[in-house]
Amino acid sequence: MSFGKGLSRKPSQPKGRQLEDAALTEVQALLGDEPRRRDLLIEHLHKIQDAYGCLEARHLRALAEEMRLSQAEVYEVASFYHHFDIVREGEVKPAPVTVRVCDSITCSLKGADALAAALESGVDPSKVRIQKVPCIGRCAAAPAAQVGKRAVDHANEMSVRSLLFEGTVAPEIPHYTGFEAYRASGGYKVLERVRSGELTAVSVADLVLAAGLRGLGGAGFPTGTKWKIVHDLPGPKFLTINGDEGEPGTFKDRHHLESDPHRLLEGALVAAHAISADRIYLYMRDEYPAVLDILNTEIEALRSAGIITTIDIEIRRGAGAYICGEESAMIESIEGKRGLPRHRPPFIAQVGLFGRPTLNHNIETLFWIRDIVEKGPEWFAEQGRRGHKGFRSFSVSGRVREPGVKLAPAGITMNELLEEYCGGMEDGHIFKGYLPGGASGGILPASLADEPLDFGTLDKHGCFIGSHAIVVFSDQDDMRDAALNLMRFFKHESCGQCTPCRSGTEKMEKLLADGDWDTDKIADLDAVMRSASICGLGQAASNPVASVLKFFSEEFEV
Repeated sequence: MSFGKGLSRKPSQPKGRQLEDAALTEVQALLGDEPRRRDLLIEHLHKIQDAYGCLEARHLRALAEEMRLSQAEVYEVASFYHHFDIVREGEVKPAPVTVRVCDSITCSLKGADALAAALESGVDPSKVRIQKVPCIGRCAAAPAAQVGKRAVDHANEMSVRSLLFEGTVAPEIPHYTGFEAYRASGGYKVLERVRSGELTAVSVADLVLAAGLRGLGGAGFPTGTKWKIVHDLPGPKFLTINGDEGEPGTFKDRHHLESDPHRLLEGALVAAHAISADRIYLYMRDEYPAVLDILNTEIEALRSAGIITTIDIEIRRGAGAYICGEESAMIESIEGKRGLPRHRPPFIAQVGLFGRPTLNHNIETLFWIRDIVEKGPEWFAEQGRRGHKGFRSFSVSGRVREPGVKLAPAGITMNELLEEYCGGMEDGHIFKGYLPGGASGGILPASLADEPLDFGTLDKHGCFIGSHAIVVFSDQDDMRDAALNLMRFFKHESCGQCTPCRSGTEKMEKLLADGDWDTDKIADLDAVMRSASICGLGQAASNPVASVLKFFSEEFEV
């Protein structure tokens, strides 16, 4: 038997479908003089998607050729991220405009499902694609949507159709404090003190430690301690900034970057100099096009003004994957790979980006550096209540009269936050419960609204504060529906790497969707997911379900 009979591929040709010269020319034109490094794969995929509205198979083959990668490797990365639309031979391209309707917890409470249904029934699918998507970080203005890249707050059928009719799809850039205004107010003087040697790496780390500043992305690890650990390790070293706040209910980072971006940028440069980093990588979620525009503009202004010298800032754009909020998955994504969490140890402080020591911080953590140095660590530490230190940016949404980012003391209670900062409940609603830490933080009843809100204070109830994302529920909300919504999110966003999370979230979602709240089945799944999942997604995904069973038993009474 001859295995070669009928083969048309020449031995010199690569395996897989063959390259089209026109597609290669188009990809080469898009990439221009950009390096063809492996870590830039996702950036190059974005360029193609932005230019052509999708990733056609012919362009993926051309990109593989241009970057000297296998077609399978390019495809597996592109297919991992939700925002990349892969179109195979013979398939129809997606409509030229996509309307994304957020259906995460707060938007769901505010009518997102009805909005998506109304839009789907009245558009030409060849011209407009309607997608229900996870949280887009605009929970204070729920229901929220995006028409192309234009955010629509308090979206309704008329407002979305108006933008479609007008062809308004570009991001709207909010008013913010730009470089000149920030510098005029004393900005970058702290950085100058660090560069001049007036403030040493150790002294800055000690100030941050004395202030009690902790990692405000959810983990709460002492910031100054992280600096000292990475400072003492050999270079080259990197600073990574995690701007991928995909946790439903969280929008504080977007708020800070759309109002005062240079506080982050100065804090990042100070931290990078303190640990002698070689480069800063700022990973920003693709759902924030206005923020990406602001950051590109302001970082270029820093380069032009000579503020950025030996340590540059490079923006890396996410592509719609909640798992990349986990620090090791984010690092994998920056390296141009699928965002799969790494096994630990080793921790990224020792073996991080490109295998080198890496300091990773959340947006809000770096936001406070300038104030702590200028005003002193005592000033920051004294802002808390009940022995807790500092301010916290609470993202508050749901059934409150005045949602938004609330700059409030660490250790404040939910009742205090509700009355002092949010104007109380919406008219006609009675406080029933709340998510203290976004989708994964569990759900607490109103009877526990006098607990201090800070790291470690809610552990005894099986909950945690996480990213300080508060979603408030009322007597008009079914907590079983809330748990199902959150579990659907985790099922959708599981990276699929480990079986306990991949299969566990799927099975848990099916149980809840079928109305099967069998406590033994749920407890078994819960135990396996918590003990055997690789990262925090699988370990915490069942928290809302366990909370409803524990605190809202009246929901199950017939």
